[in-house]
Amino acid sequence: MNEAQSIIDRVAAAVLYEGYILYPYRRSLKNMQRWTFGGVLPRAFCEIHPEENCTVQSECLVVADDDAELGIRVRFLQLVERMVAELTPPLAALPDDREPATRRVDSLTVGGETFHGWQEAVEREIAVLNLSIGRLITDPYQCHFVYSHNRTTEPLSDVSAAQIPGILIRENHAIEGNIRVGAQRLDDGVTKLTVTISNDTAVPNMGGATRDMALAYSFASLHTILELHVGQFISAVDPPPQWTAAAAACSNRGAWPVLVGEKGQRDTMLSAPIILYDYPEVAPESPGDLFDASEIDEILTLRVLTLTDDEKRQMAMIEHHTRSLLQRTEALDAAAFNQLHGTLRLCEPATEDCLR
Repeated sequence: MNEAQSIIDRVAAAVLYEGYILYPYRRSLKNMQRWTFGGVLPRAFCEIHPEENCTVQSECLVVADDDAELGIRVRFLQLVERMVAELTPPLAALPDDREPATRRVDSLTVGGETFHGWQEAVEREIAVLNLSIGRLITDPYQCHFVYSHNRTTEPLSDVSAAQIPGILIRENHAIEGNIRVGAQRLDDGVTKLTVTISNDTAVPNMGGATRDMALAYSFASLHTILELHVGQFISAVDPPPQWTAAAAACSNRGAWPVLVGEKGQRDTMLSAPIILYDYPEVAPESPGDLFDASEIDEILTLRVLTLTDDEKRQMAMIEHHTRSLLQRTEALDAAAFNQLHGTLRLCEPATEDCLR
């Protein structure tokens, strides 16, 4: 992987998991308010709640010939409900042909470890490649995607008693959406690209549904990566004077495109649900993802280390992301801590022409 692609992937991963789980990294009132960034909810729910988005649109400008090709990647998280169930009675082995009789519980301790219900997520990506700019002008591209309902079980085994007293059940609902990509030649020598993603999941009985219920059918943290072959994107943040008006006329709803990659690179844009500047980077001093939506690495790292042993056990039991975060934080040495404190970077004014 080259350096430019590494930068793009790190930034995109940070966007995908922005606000995924919040300090204190365990079941708490604060973590009842997750999934606030980039949520694209079912159309039926948004018709009743117009303040929510069922469609995200990204528009940006390119300088490219008709034979130039565009590739896009639409990425989001799909929510997965993790439930804890107690077997009644415990079994020596799970049956192969059916789900055993269970009783849903909030938590269950097996072999000295406590398991809780939680809302996990699975990464989704739809890649569309080799779209001709000229073809998009006359014949916009449309793509329908579906992810099916899925339900799995995982045994919770008590080795000392040679039995299975409970299971974890993971379930996600079926979701579906549409992607539309079009292009329009403008009078000033540029082409405007429009990418629209809609959540068209058919969900019954949305009339009395809460936002939390609708989130089970949503696309969370949705963002789009646009890659141009033989051509250049124009900055939407700081376009050159001749294209300022055209850039200002672009309509972006729920996502805002910026140039991404190495500075000066103009073949890739990231359209994210959070407002970024051109060429965003994850700080090289950062030891890894912290997932929280508002804090800086040093503060969060110190806060994790001040948790009690019981709080750390709760954090480790939530899921693998929090477990890895705790292990990584406790393994940091003095040199790594020093890197988190007092780093100064100077921002230089942009003097280079957009297409130079």
